[in-house]
Amino acid sequence: MKKEFNLLANGVKIPSIGFGTYKLGENEKAVNTLKHALEVGYRHIDTAAFYGTEEAVGMAIKESNVKREDIFLATKLWNDCHGYENAMNAFKESTKKMGVDYLDLYLIHWPNELNADTWRALEDLYTEGKVKAIGVCNFKIGHLEELKKTAKIMPMTNQIEIHPGCTQKDMIEYCKENNIQLVAWSPIMRGKILTEPIMIELSKKYNKTIPQITLRWHIQNGIIPIPKSSNEGRIKENFNVFDFEISKEDMLKIDSLNKNENVSGVPENTNYLKY
Repeated sequence: MKKEFNLLANGVKIPSIGFGTYKLGENEKAVNTLKHALEVGYRHIDTAAFYGTEEAVGMAIKESNVKREDIFLATKLWNDCHGYENAMNAFKESTKKMGVDYLDLYLIHWPNELNADTWRALEDLYTEGKVKAIGVCNFKIGHLEELKKTAKIMPMTNQIEIHPGCTQKDMIEYCKENNIQLVAWSPIMRGKILTEPIMIELSKKYNKTIPQITLRWHIQNGIIPIPKSSNEGRIKENFNVFDFEISKEDMLKIDSLNKNENVSGVPENTNYLKY
């Protein structure tokens, strides 16, 4: 039951739950929140240039009692840094802000017409050993198929919005077939899941919180959720999802909540979502 790691296509271990940092901030409170997450047991930290949290992440890692090599650190290249040289510079800037000399995972944050050039930079960073794995975010099947035409190495991860209200079954199947690990942002639907009668029922049945049930649903589907919270109690609760298992029947009940509903918008300057 306790499966704390998944394996990427290249054999790299990735923790099966991560800690998200979107809107966490860049202050002392953010650093302390991240240190608490590491103390609780999170080893997968997800940040991005756009989040404005890279410096806080770097400081938390430095001040924590956890060794850098025991942390799976992921960050993302923003929309204004596409193209080979821009991507290389963005990588240098992110690692400088975090005070690290390598990343465990580097991602394209949103698809762009320069996907191929940007991806070539990520491939070079990977072959040079500066990143242990490379991936993308918010890519649809069409974007991935287009990237196949030029890529020497396919993305090892695709981070997208997945939750019971948007189950993304087609993408799950595609990524399984192509050995791409799915990572879920907004896994708890930004709190909208909390009022679903089915989830309330299952929470009572398993004696777990609704977020715990939801995160466990992701993990049993082979998806890595990256919940975010600044509340110490919830941070600990969200990590405590390895001591129970949801039955197949109840997994299907959760699946039935799918409405193909996105709870988050697309950045205004991202218009390359034609697929």
